[in-house]
Amino acid sequence: MPDSQPQPPSSSSNPPGPSGQSDPAALLLCGARLTDGRTVDVRLGGGRIEAVGTAGSLAPDPARANGTRVDLSGYLLLPAPAEPHAHGDTALSADRGGPVSYAPEDVQRRATEAALLQLGHGATAVRAHVRVGDVQGLGALAAVLQARRSLRGLAELTAVAMPRVLTGRAGADGLALLHDAAKMGASVVGGCPDLDPDPTGYVEAVLEVASEHGCPVDLHTDAVDPARLARLAVMAGGMRPGVTLGPCAGLARLPAEAAARVADQLAAAGVTVVCLPQGGCGSVDRRGTAPVRLLRAAGVRVAAGSGALRDLSNPVGRGDPLEAAYLLASRHGLRPEDAYDTVSTASRAALGLPRVRVEAGFPAELLAVRGDHLAGALSLAYSRIVVHRGRVVARTSAVREYCNSAAAAELGLPRQGRGELS
Repeated sequence: MPDSQPQPPSSSSNPPGPSGQSDPAALLLCGARLTDGRTVDVRLGGGRIEAVGTAGSLAPDPARANGTRVDLSGYLLLPAPAEPHAHGDTALSADRGGPVSYAPEDVQRRATEAALLQLGHGATAVRAHVRVGDVQGLGALAAVLQARRSLRGLAELTAVAMPRVLTGRAGADGLALLHDAAKMGASVVGGCPDLDPDPTGYVEAVLEVASEHGCPVDLHTDAVDPARLARLAVMAGGMRPGVTLGPCAGLARLPAEAAARVADQLAAAGVTVVCLPQGGCGSVDRRGTAPVRLLRAAGVRVAAGSGALRDLSNPVGRGDPLEAAYLLASRHGLRPEDAYDTVSTASRAALGLPRVRVEAGFPAELLAVRGDHLAGALSLAYSRIVVHRGRVVARTSAVREYCNSAAAAELGLPRQGRGELS
């Protein structure tokens, strides 16, 4: 199969405007398949879903000057994924050779390219974890925030400020930087308490900063110490706007009873766990995936993220949420619907974003994947069309062709290409 290439959306009616996109208030998605088996038309306007009707029953709003139709015949229409665990400052650095460059222009370029790659996969919102302190100071954060501004209208990029040490004399600078980062525009505070000499003190410091600035908390931990996790659950219990932990792979290595107790404690505290089925990231030393079925059974909200995107921690990381869902279904026994929920509904909730359903009134954050049903889409998710704020922002097309043969003809295999293979 040829490499996937970005393609402009198939449309009719009026031509695109100066930005290269038609009026986002006048978009009609035609002939899409839903997960319940229905084939529908979906009309979008004002960044939301205006109407959903049987195929052929809807038309663009005649009161609007511009109108665009996108033919989704052969596509499954889903709520768009969100990426809850990316590393924008180190993404795409594996092939550079030598130490990772934290020059602002390099970080901004990598963070922007990484977010666009993930957008092409379907993630219309990305939470990027960014190191503050050490040699980079606040420079890497400033670069990621600049990338966020440049991506406005295409994808939502938010930043988590991650200092290395927050306790003792060495942690004073990190604590000051964390406050500065929150004032500067980091909408989430966090870090890796496992790297601090006083992990509990680290968590206490992060929670205090978050409370002062009214922002969520997102902490990296391997979660191998059940007593430490119990203390964290007590401290985080009831905190708003919320606490997220990831990747928590160490929970899978605990005895079953200990892991079950921790899961109950995290559920009672309202903590979200973000697992990384595609691989780890540089903030933890060991690999593996959190016990998603155990956590879900206990009532813990479990989201799935990508982790490293082609950096030294995972030089082949794809940053693809559908691959994460595929792995949770194929390796961890989740139903395809539950697996996709971890990268869509649960991930959006972890990021504090509103719920999306393919129904009138919901945000127009959508992903169309070629296929008839969800299991097939997770298995062969090559062609995708991404909708953000009611307009098509990315399209990836793949062509599957077979040479002319009696076998292909007898089976009626579809030909998506126009050429002839010899």
